[in-house]
Amino acid sequence: MYDYIMIGGGIVGLAATKALHDQQPNAKILLLEKEKEVAAHQTGHNSGVIHSGIYYKPGSLKANFATAGNRSMKDFCRDHDIHFETCGKAIVATEEEELPVMEHLYKRGHQNGLAVEKLNREELAQAEPHVRGLAALRIPSAGIVDFKTVTNRLAALAEERGAQVQLGAEVTNISEKETHVSVETSKGSFTGKYIINCAGLHSDRVARLGGYHTDMKIVPFRGEYYQLRPDKRSLVNHLVYPVPNPDFPFLGVHFTRMSNGEVEAGPNAVPGLNREGYRKKDINLRDTVEVLTYEGFWRIARQYAKTGIEEMTRSMSKGKFVKGLQKLIPDVQAEDLVPAPAGVRAQALSNDGKLIDDFMFIKGKRSLHVCNAPSPAATASLEIGKIIARQLS
Repeated sequence: MYDYIMIGGGIVGLAATKALHDQQPNAKILLLEKEKEVAAHQTGHNSGVIHSGIYYKPGSLKANFATAGNRSMKDFCRDHDIHFETCGKAIVATEEEELPVMEHLYKRGHQNGLAVEKLNREELAQAEPHVRGLAALRIPSAGIVDFKTVTNRLAALAEERGAQVQLGAEVTNISEKETHVSVETSKGSFTGKYIINCAGLHSDRVARLGGYHTDMKIVPFRGEYYQLRPDKRSLVNHLVYPVPNPDFPFLGVHFTRMSNGEVEAGPNAVPGLNREGYRKKDINLRDTVEVLTYEGFWRIARQYAKTGIEEMTRSMSKGKFVKGLQKLIPDVQAEDLVPAPAGVRAQALSNDGKLIDDFMFIKGKRSLHVCNAPSPAATASLEIGKIIARQLS
């Protein structure tokens, strides 16, 4: 009999394991991960940005998690000798109509307790000589780290503190009783007092296995990237982002410095036909049918039809992708870019076609389901873990 059974070996599941051990040092914990390694999906295909929290509505879970998570993630990295860099972020306005949105972000950043600097055209040119813009915001606290390295350290820490990490164990059924929960997996059956569902891309399915039917579904969006060739990495000093379109949930193509010295350019965002599909040709029949028969998907597809077509076009045309990047850095040419690994974002959609933009927790009799953990979940993972542990105390 385990005290807690954690489902999902991404950064959120392992951060929650740490928080439970911090709160209950003698707790007997089992972590189930269906892949052969931890951090196999969203965590391991993450851009590595330690977010500042400037984008999020003041008082929201996202805003609170991001600002606190920025500090706690850096502290964890210092304590465990994990390399990270506080490189800062520049949000650049390239058109006049973007200036009011940038001003709104400036005010929001201060409401969220951030140090935010305004840069005029000349100051932007000094900070980022190759970036074209009318003005920019600089957020010094934004940083970069390899979240897979962080997750591997959390997994090692969990085992050091007595947790059992069972890899290759896909959950196939959950039976929630009055006094315990039984979990059937591809590696056998396990019993615990509570389960925590941190299954990320499959969180809605795991919740349904436990008997909890939500009015949402995870729809995968594939983010496709290029990398700057090594001799072109000097084009970027900070994380360089455009002013986001307030009517679209994604941040637009941007330049991301990575902890290993590489510079990624992207992503575009296209609907995926495989929750674990990192290539255009990756199609899963079950995932495809679920997306194409889900009314919530078609509602949002109609709402964002124009932007969606632009994203799909950029996916098929490197030239279109380059034009998007040249709005920020005109010097970037097609030959400066090489394909980089893609990521898949678990986007929660409600049945009425609305994006579920904040964190979503469902508490059962002997279960807690993290049904939506959007960006900045990796940044905020240690803080999310604390919330999970408190809800189970």
